[in-house]
Amino acid sequence: MEQLFKLLVKEKFPHLSAGQKKVATYLVDNLEEAAFKTAFQIGRKAQVSETTVIRLSYALGFQGFSQMQEKIQEQLIHHNKTGAASRGHSGNGSVTEDTFTRLIESQVHILEHLLDYTNVQDIWKAVDALIAADQILIAGHRISNAAANWLSHSLSSLRENVSLCSPAGDFFEKLCNLTERSVVVVISFPRYAKETFKIAECAKQQGITLLSVTDRLLSPVGRISDITLTTEENAESGTNSTASVISLLELVIAGIHERDEKRIQLHQQKLEKLYSENNVFIE
Repeated sequence: MEQLFKLLVKEKFPHLSAGQKKVATYLVDNLEEAAFKTAFQIGRKAQVSETTVIRLSYALGFQGFSQMQEKIQEQLIHHNKTGAASRGHSGNGSVTEDTFTRLIESQVHILEHLLDYTNVQDIWKAVDALIAADQILIAGHRISNAAANWLSHSLSSLRENVSLCSPAGDFFEKLCNLTERSVVVVISFPRYAKETFKIAECAKQQGITLLSVTDRLLSPVGRISDITLTTEENAESGTNSTASVISLLELVIAGIHERDEKRIQLHQQKLEKLYSENNVFIE
């Protein structure tokens, strides 16, 4: 439910004023904090006037600031209830506060929210877009490169015409071969690489479907993407976990398996024949 507000902000974001964009970004990044602050307090945090905060509520389609804040509060209550129910309680209530325990608990919390309602809807949109694409081009630089490589390998085992942009820079040569039926997938996590954002911008300019995998809806690539998949929203650790990114991508792969089974079988039969003829694996 929380994500519904964020999706509304993303939809309206390009049409907001510079000041309203500051408020919108603050709200989606700090919903729990902003849910009970006054318009004046939110304005101070976002470094804009109280009037700008109120004008944002109108720009988003609310009748006023109070209605916008009430909606945020309702969503947070629902979100907290579902989160508590899914986590459950330990037998004795005690937790060993060591480094490894905190890390595992953080990962569990992140993975639980991968199945938020709106995230699931976007995952299915991504699945359908990738199945329908005539070509898929994947890009991810620096910290995001490992996940991009994993996705490229996984998709290549399911279908044809999947390619990966190399860190050396061969995007424009590969972009030249794409069509309006193609999909560009960009993976971008902090600190956001300029190369990845440039690829995203070029794909949009060419009218190619842009799918991003990122940490928040209003990240640089998230703002301009046709489909945005997110993980690690408001992560407290300050670092990005490849594990949660791969888990999100695994959901996409599972969806493709479910909806494109026949083509996958044919493709994998061809692959297995090549593997066997060339002794690729140690049996």
